[in-house]
Amino acid sequence: MLHIRTATEADWPALWAVLEPTFRRGDTYTYPPDISEAQARQSWMTVPTAIFVACDDRGTVLGTYAIRPNQPGQGAHVGNCGYVVSDAARGLGVASALCEHSQQEALRMGFVALQFNFVVSTNEGAVRLWRKMGFAIVGTLPGAFRHPQLGFVDAYVMFKQLQQPE
Repeated sequence: MLHIRTATEADWPALWAVLEPTFRRGDTYTYPPDISEAQARQSWMTVPTAIFVACDDRGTVLGTYAIRPNQPGQGAHVGNCGYVVSDAARGLGVASALCEHSQQEALRMGFVALQFNFVVSTNEGAVRLWRKMGFAIVGTLPGAFRHPQLGFVDAYVMFKQLQQPE
């Protein structure tokens, strides 16, 4: 059974074990493949408004997401999330569970929509999942991502209205 909870500082070693392979591959996130652990920790644990982890029954961290306002001030009613699932947990529904949880959490935090600013077009599994979860591609950034094997590929802006702004 999957449990999603707020991450703590004590989770960092397990989170880094999930994040590092993804960041090092350089094929889905814009972080430099040689990002230091300290830089990654600052970016993932300090900058976001909240960080969550998905754990199995043994407490093993299988995935994570961070949520924050997409923009400050007049754009702060729209949230932004980043998700990473461990290589060992791919295909087990962890990303779907994290996305569902993030939408509920976004509403709880007062966000009326979620926007993903930079979904790499060649990350077909993520694009397919986000569309299945109700996100629409609202923009294409031609050649915006430098893929380590494929060269310059498009990135998508994806958006989902969670409730009407008041």
